[in-house]
Amino acid sequence: MDVVMVEQPLLSTLNQLMSVPEEMEKLLNAPTRSYVRDTKAMASTPADVKEYPSSYVFVLDMPGLKSGDIRVQIEEGNVLSISGERKREEQQQKHKEKEKDEAEVKYLRMERRVGKFMRKFNLPKNANVDAISAEYRDGVLTVTVQKVPRPEPKKPKTIEVKVA
Repeated sequence: MDVVMVEQPLLSTLNQLMSVPEEMEKLLNAPTRSYVRDTKAMASTPADVKEYPSSYVFVLDMPGLKSGDIRVQIEEGNVLSISGERKREEQQQKHKEKEKDEAEVKYLRMERRVGKFMRKFNLPKNANVDAISAEYRDGVLTVTVQKVPRPEPKKPKTIEVKVA
């Protein structure tokens, strides 16, 4: 048997070509922009969830939105998805129209939240996805999901015993 010896520089070059640089690996495994944006939106959208005997109620603060800018959907059969987006451009346009004499508006402080609002909730098995209502008032969205009524317990059936 002949043993083939490979030169060291050639072997190290092959190893370098076959290994993925750390920076490239980070890019390949990095979350997508939409995932990061959605995760931030979900983390910054507070919600209260209440259970009543006949329903579940979800209360979310969504300031500055119009009711038409809010979307309430059922995804994948039992996931309640609530989302909306508030954009700063609309505010700037309205502000510029009010103050036409000023050439440029300069923000001194920007603390109001802009961007996407979103939350997703896995609904319990007894949630009736066909009986959902949503109400938006004073920046607060209230979504009510009715529960499927419990089946009434079966009453014992009495069978008459006849004399033969």
